[in-house]
Amino acid sequence: MAATQDSADLIVIGAGLAGIVAACEAYNAGRNVILLDQEPEASLGGQAFWSFGGMFLVDSPEQRHLGVKDSEELALADWFGTADFDRPEDYWPREWAKAYVHFAATEKRTWLHSLGVRFFPLVQWAERGGYDAEGHGNSVPRFHITWGTGPGILAPFLIKLAEGVSEGKVRILYRHRATELVSVAGRISGVRGEILEPSDVARGEQSSRKVVGEFDVSAQVVLVTTGGIGGNHRKVREQWPEGKAPDYLISGVPASVDGEFQDAVESVGGTLINTDRMWHYPEGIHNWDPIWPKHGIRILPGPSSLWLDATGKKLPTPLFPGFDSLGSVRHIVASGYQHSWFVLNKTIIGKEFALSGSEQNPDLTGKDIPALAKRAMTSVPAPVQAFLDHGVDFLQAGTPEELAVKMNALIGEELISGTRLREMIEARDRQVATGLGKDTQLNAIREARRFATDKIMRVVPPHQMLAKEHGPLIAVRLSILTRKSLGGIQTNLDGQVIGTDGDPIDGLYAAGEAAGFGGGGVHGYRALEGTFLGGCLFSGRTAGRAAARACG
Repeated sequence: MAATQDSADLIVIGAGLAGIVAACEAYNAGRNVILLDQEPEASLGGQAFWSFGGMFLVDSPEQRHLGVKDSEELALADWFGTADFDRPEDYWPREWAKAYVHFAATEKRTWLHSLGVRFFPLVQWAERGGYDAEGHGNSVPRFHITWGTGPGILAPFLIKLAEGVSEGKVRILYRHRATELVSVAGRISGVRGEILEPSDVARGEQSSRKVVGEFDVSAQVVLVTTGGIGGNHRKVREQWPEGKAPDYLISGVPASVDGEFQDAVESVGGTLINTDRMWHYPEGIHNWDPIWPKHGIRILPGPSSLWLDATGKKLPTPLFPGFDSLGSVRHIVASGYQHSWFVLNKTIIGKEFALSGSEQNPDLTGKDIPALAKRAMTSVPAPVQAFLDHGVDFLQAGTPEELAVKMNALIGEELISGTRLREMIEARDRQVATGLGKDTQLNAIREARRFATDKIMRVVPPHQMLAKEHGPLIAVRLSILTRKSLGGIQTNLDGQVIGTDGDPIDGLYAAGEAAGFGGGGVHGYRALEGTFLGGCLFSGRTAGRAAARACG
């Protein structure tokens, strides 16, 4: 089978957000670019299209308008307290962390604003932590929702990419699956791979891997932006810390997010670090209308639901909803069970349940102000109501005892005591009645409501869960949802891939999730949220500019 031949100044492998940004930067610098992707044109933009559009910004006008006092110093302290860097190979991730936080505190918003990106004015508070001042979590709200969600972030770069295509400076080769890096005299000089059969599947759907040809593309520089491993459960299990992954996982990303090309980088001497650091979510639910295999959605919860393990015991303080994703994952996995539960009522679900993803937020994605206003006036937003009506994980009942029966029936095992469930809820209700109380979660809820966004749209006032006017009671089964790789290809601050000898590999760059969003793991062990899209933007921009300069 003869291979098709082609050449350019720069090859970018992977047409997700980081790859598109890098290609745009190289085009802006006057370079000829070939952008390769194994998926059909319908999936241009990769995971970013499906995202909620959360963006980590520091000391933004939106924060200041809400009275939030933030600073680069505070954000960097939060980042390092969260990342908990503790390995010799964390040198470059640390440097990337400093650079990224500085970017988020200075140029990031101005740059995006100049491209037409706008933000929802009510800043959200993700990963609240709940430990001490030096530990994990955001000290202040920093999660800015993009007006238009993930597609809104992609839009200006897709416009620039299309301009490059029309000018003949950018070529996008879909259904080209890169499998091998080519090296000449110690310098990376191109890419080989397989041409896959044409596919008309819709965005996100699993596409064929039938090979119909081969290709061989040469360039002065190659930039790898092939993403993470979240859609490849085999790799997730192989890389899970101590090999103790749950037996059952659902996927927050399409099957194309397979991480396979990282092996090709390693085969030419590139260094992979921190591959056991991953960012998966404990609040996953099965999508009642799935697009990709094992399609799951993440609940973005407010803090009021009771969080119970599979046997009905409350997760320990401070593992409340929205406080520490990784800590909750670790606790649930260590329990030996595959699931946990939110127990709440209609009042809580109506205000505190948001669903992550562009498709689950049509008002924000479509920039539809009337629809957004309608959401605020409904008791339960339509996307959430659809899960209440159709979702296999959602149960409703009039009493704790009835709810426990349904929870046990869904699991097929008698793990939840209705009597004990009532006792827990009644104990909480007594604490609500005091107006003060000793319950740490209730005190956290009251504290959250001091912040305007939480009071307006995210956190309900403490109330008695068993009061009929707040019913019915609801239980939501939660599964571990695969999502992000925190480790990856080690790079320096220009995005050059670091070889096993500690020196950069000539002609090879990496960015985005494939590079741990910068350096091989800019987040360390934990993320502050809103940092994944931003990490793709920053690392793609940085590596794209550096790679363009490296072209002779």
